[in-house]
Order: sequence, then C-alpha cells, then structure tokens
Amino acid sequence: MNFGRDTQSAIYRAGAQGQRPPVPAAWEELERAARLAMSPAAWAYVAGSSGSERTADTNRAAFDAVRIVPRVLRDVSQRDLSVEIFGHRYPTPLLAAPVGVLELVHPLADLAIARAAAALGVPYVLSSQASVPMETVAAEMGGAPHWFQLYWSSDDDLVASFVERAEATGAHAIVVTLDTHMLGWRPRDLDAAFLPFIHGQGIAQYTSDPIFDRLVTRRLENPPPTASKPRVSPATLRTLVNMTNNYPGQFFRNLRSGRPRAAVETFLEVFSRSSLTWANLMFLREHTSLPIVLKGIQHADDARLALDHGVDGLIVSNHAGRQIDGAIGSLDALPSVAEVVNGRIPVLLDSGVRSGSDMFKALALGADAVLVGRPYAYGMSVAGTAGAEAVLRNIIAEFDLVLGLSGHSAAGTLSSDAVVRAG
Repeated sequence: MNFGRDTQSAIYRAGAQGQRPPVPAAWEELERAARLAMSPAAWAYVAGSSGSERTADTNRAAFDAVRIVPRVLRDVSQRDLSVEIFGHRYPTPLLAAPVGVLELVHPLADLAIARAAAALGVPYVLSSQASVPMETVAAEMGGAPHWFQLYWSSDDDLVASFVERAEATGAHAIVVTLDTHMLGWRPRDLDAAFLPFIHGQGIAQYTSDPIFDRLVTRRLENPPPTASKPRVSPATLRTLVNMTNNYPGQFFRNLRSGRPRAAVETFLEVFSRSSLTWANLMFLREHTSLPIVLKGIQHADDARLALDHGVDGLIVSNHAGRQIDGAIGSLDALPSVAEVVNGRIPVLLDSGVRSGSDMFKALALGADAVLVGRPYAYGMSVAGTAGAEAVLRNIIAEFDLVLGLSGHSAAGTLSSDAVVRAG
C-alpha cells in the first residue's frame, strides 16, 4: 500500500489543472481557516478547553517531547497500515472521535463526518451529543464501521435504550466517556454565556429516544414544584425559537405543546451521573453484547481496575483538555497504561493528535490506534464532507510516509525503540 504517495500525487496532479485542496494541510492554516468559517460562539465551543487551557497545551507538548528515530536500508516499498480491534480489521489505526453538537460546525453535522469516514473506511465513534440520531447516521454510512460513545445518564432505562439502539445499528463497540460527568470550567463558553444544549442543539440522540420521550411527557404532566417561567425578553424568545426549531416535528405544534423546552430541561437533569462507580459496569454488560471501552483513562491503577472488571478496551484521554486544567498530557499517560495492559486488550489514544507523525509516536508508545476530533471538525467547518475527508486523508497519508521514511513497513509492529524523549 502506498497511501501517502498516492495522496500526494493526486494533490499535485490536481494542482497542475488548477485545483487546490479543499482545506489547508498545515495545522496552523487549517485552524485559522476554521476560525473564520465558524461563528464566534461555535469557535469558542469547539476550540476552547478548560481553565487557562494548559492541559490542551500539555497534550501538544507531550508530542513535541517525543522524537522519531529513523532506521535505514530496510525494504519499506510496501506498507501495511491496517490494525485489528475487537475482531475487525480496519485499514488504518485512525478513528474519528466523537464530537458533540456538530451542527455548530456545518449544517450537515454528523452526516458530513459519517460520509467522510465511510469513504476512507475510518471507524466513526458516534456521539451521545449528536445533532443527528444514530440510526440516521449509521444508515448514511452504509455498513461502514462505527462505534457509539455513551455519556452515562442518571436514568438507567435511558442508558439501556441508548446501548440497545447502538447495537441495533451495527456498532462495533460502546465507548463510555468517564471524564465528563460534570462540565469542566470553560471560560470561552462562560464569557459567551453559551451552552448549545439549552438551545436544543446536540440532543438528537435524546429527542429520538422512546425512553427520553416518556421522561419529557412525565415532566409535562407533573412539572417540578420549583419550575418557573423565564423572564420574557428578546433573548428568551430567540432561545425558545431555537429550541422549537431543533426539536423534531412541526414548529407550531411543538411550540403549543411545550415539549421542546421540557426536553431541554429534562436533558439537563438526566445528562450525567457523578455517582458512577466500577460496580455500575455490570449493568452495561447486562444490556449489550458489544465490547465495552472506557474513555478517559489516565492512571495505571485505573487500567488495572478496568482489567479486573472485564473491560474490553481503554482510551487514554483527557477530553482534549476540555475538563481539567493542568492535567497530565494523554501521550505522557499512555506508556504506563500500556505497560499495565500488556497487550491483553486494545489501548487507544485520544487528545492532541494533529498529524501522521503524532499517530506514529502514539503507536510507538503503546497505542493500538488513535482518535482525532478537532481536526476533522475544523475541516468540516471549511468544506463540509470534503473538508473532513481531506483532513482524515492527510493524517493517514502523512502517517504512511513517516512509517516508511523511518524504516517501518507495518503499523502493528511499531515499538518504543522507534522513538526517544527529548533531553
């Protein structure tokens, strides 16, 4: 396979005919283009991280501190980028991470990245906070691989419904995000006083769910005693219109019914559970036969506990720096987790991956695959499906070239002797 060479060749040949790539290849230029393409509120939500954003910086510093050590005079004319995870052979070690509220980024929202991922055979991890129901997204992918990411609700019946729906769509795994049972302190969003869920955005998995619908009906029939009507102002009217537009069904019928506002209030009540413990994982095992992957692992002892509780996979992640300011970088946390796991279950890495070189470093330090989120979201904002696909393709192409140029012919054979730490 010569994915990198073929991608380069296609770009240069198109350039000879006056065609430029849909998105910039350089990260800084892609980021700049995305900022211009998004509204200020959307940019704050997608690009922002927690606190002073030191964790996001630390993610990048961790990659910068690892250096690739090339080997020469090896036959790397043919390279195998494929990896096997949970019995499925994927063409590359790249997954499209779950990113919520993609309607902020592009009108096609989840459908855009679904089409892009399917075109490349890249598994897409559908988000609980999607703008499009999982069944619609899975159908759009036409049998291409996808996983489902679960935010564990305070309502167990809703949790069971989500995972059962995901299994029915053909998902390959359930990814339980553990680090967002409360929203981190995000100054960019706070300064804008903007949370998309209050506007009915990013809750399509909920409003399409029969259990959630029952919860909304119950709230309408038995309003909480503390419920009060908001003060009428132009802003509250705009929010009500947004809620109603984003709720499925006819606008005026929804407006009269009061369901859109009740749905938002119900979502805010049941979204997360801070009382979740290791014992709760048994409930999930009882409701799905799919592999269970824990996302948000940063400590070696949590990796040991995951093995003790029969978890099928781990994702080393700090939620791209969006939750805790001053946390350890994901790449720094990876080696100790990988050492504990010792190949018994897949270990993936998320947070800070921007390039094929980053993929190489993560795999060398013990990851079986990596996830990217912001990069494809930025590409979507600039050029929709074509932009998201170009970003994913560029990362894979660079990884292929770095793999060969460093003297390696298979993604699955990378080990720690391929890199060193600076200093």
